[in-house]
Amino acid sequence: MKIAAPTAKSVAEAARLLRDGQLVAFPTETVYGLGGDATNERAVAAIFAAKGRPQFNPLISHVLDAEAAQHFVRWNDTADRLAARFWPGALTLVLPRSPGSPIALLATAGLDTVAIRAPSHPVAQALIRASGRPIAGPSANRSGAISPTRAEHVAESLGDRVPLILDGGPCLVGVESTVLDLSAATPTLLRPGGVPREAIEAAIGPIAVSHALPAGDSPHKSPGQLASHYAPARPVRLNATSADADEGLLAFGPTVPPGAMLTYNLSPSGDLAEAAANLFAQMRLLDRPGIGRIAVMAIPETGLGLAINDRLRRAAADDGTARRG
Repeated sequence: MKIAAPTAKSVAEAARLLRDGQLVAFPTETVYGLGGDATNERAVAAIFAAKGRPQFNPLISHVLDAEAAQHFVRWNDTADRLAARFWPGALTLVLPRSPGSPIALLATAGLDTVAIRAPSHPVAQALIRASGRPIAGPSANRSGAISPTRAEHVAESLGDRVPLILDGGPCLVGVESTVLDLSAATPTLLRPGGVPREAIEAAIGPIAVSHALPAGDSPHKSPGQLASHYAPARPVRLNATSADADEGLLAFGPTVPPGAMLTYNLSPSGDLAEAAANLFAQMRLLDRPGIGRIAVMAIPETGLGLAINDRLRRAAADDGTARRG
């Protein structure tokens, strides 16, 4: 495993690895992705193996722009309006697979829809351009764990499972992309993320929101729909108004309760964009020996707060308590 600055030489090396069916970790504006050729079934299988990811959980395919996306999906007017407003950027669209689409069936969990987006990070764009391939790219970490927003997070989680990590610095958005299903008559939010619901509705009008969890091992239309996900090793307590001596506190805003063993503040000023950018990195800093539990202060359920709270609820889901207060 090698960590490299994103020079012309290292991007060319990464592109060669992708064309050869190998994996590369790369930065996006949301989180770091574990990239493989989305048209190569073996490369896609290697992504699932490296992450330990269930194969009913589909992958997002990354392309340069809307024109490139139309080679792989059946485009429509709504997609056109959204891409014009939010691409390149943190919005994934789920659209019907186009006839003859070369996207690997494993990447779509065998469904007739494809999750696709155009990232804005210049290193991601350079890698897509150099490889000449759509890049399947889930978060570059073991499945279910805290997502990586720095190259060192990838190295800690995946180690030698990925031969090359392109280090583009900290991710600016810090939470995964918003996923919007356009395969049915009513656009439906499947996963909140880096583009707020309010911004989408300002562009195309009201959208539906899916709260249903896919049953059992049935294929998911979108990543990020597992009940337990984004989880640290320590249990997580939500909406904390106080902190115990054995807890690490993930604070938000100017007023922070005392008493925690260790405290990090997502945004002392209460800025949701800053909080999103810091979320996963600060969760990692609190997920350390000696801390019994991570307590998290309340985050407003508006704008990027919807995505932050989605990640926190799923992080808390597997400890069986998620007690409030």
